[in-house]
Amino acid sequence: MKQLSCEQAKQIDMVDYLSSLNHQPQKVNNQDFWYLSPLREERTASFKVNRKLNVWFDFGIGKGGDIIDFGTLYYNCSVSEVLSILSAFLHHPTLSFHPPTISGGVAGSSYGSAGEKKEIANSKIMVVAVRPLSANTLINYLEKRKIPLEIASQYCKEIDFVLYGKQHTVIGFPNNTGGYELRSEYFKGSSSPKDTTFIDNKTEQIAVFEGFFSFLSFCTINKSQTAPLTNCLVLNSLSFLDKSRDLMEKHMRVHLLLDRDAAGKKHTEKALNWNRDRYIDKSEFYGAFKDLNDWLVHDRNSLQQSQRQVRRRK
Repeated sequence: MKQLSCEQAKQIDMVDYLSSLNHQPQKVNNQDFWYLSPLREERTASFKVNRKLNVWFDFGIGKGGDIIDFGTLYYNCSVSEVLSILSAFLHHPTLSFHPPTISGGVAGSSYGSAGEKKEIANSKIMVVAVRPLSANTLINYLEKRKIPLEIASQYCKEIDFVLYGKQHTVIGFPNNTGGYELRSEYFKGSSSPKDTTFIDNKTEQIAVFEGFFSFLSFCTINKSQTAPLTNCLVLNSLSFLDKSRDLMEKHMRVHLLLDRDAAGKKHTEKALNWNRDRYIDKSEFYGAFKDLNDWLVHDRNSLQQSQRQVRRRK
């Protein structure tokens, strides 16, 4: 697959691409599409895409730019990695998320003369099949994230879902109320209802994660441990931190392993201010990295590189 140039990547329609990530506009005013920010948690849409210019601006963080600028923030990666992701978006036949274009309206939705949104049935993710993990593409993705299949299989499923009339296969991590967090190398989204995931190991302490790959990394790091893991809570969204306070405070100690970005640090500090004797920030363990999985990937790669160097010296 030939990688796109920066100029080619900038031609990708941002409204279509956000739809592929399961972000739909909250309102539309002519060429301005307003979203709940994909880059942070919020309740009022303050992320604007001007479709004519194909640029975005997030008023909450005061940043904006083109689709490449968005990708580097959204995926927390380099420009080269963003170009690879966007190339796969355009060329991967099973991940073509471009919704049908509706004359006079918005892709994936129709709007009346006053601009009110009318939902189209196929614009929502519909889970159609759930089974054990087996697809090679998903297993390869887990390997890239340094998660052993035996650990992922304990908590995740292989999910078929339909979006805009097309079926796709991803890793699904179930929450407490029947929804799934959905991930593959080129897709990040969730099915309704959105909720937290609590793993009850009958302990008096709890570890709290922002996303499920951090939780799976925690399990991977501790896989040789004979004692039961602590209870675990995967928020699946930082917006659930407040809602989860009662559950967390049923435990003697709450170990916070949230992301090390601005939003994660802000919510960690918020929890610490509730009770610094009960809540403990454990994110310094992976302080130079975005999250626990990012640390795991780099740590394993460094270990493997060191082992190769040792073998060469022999």
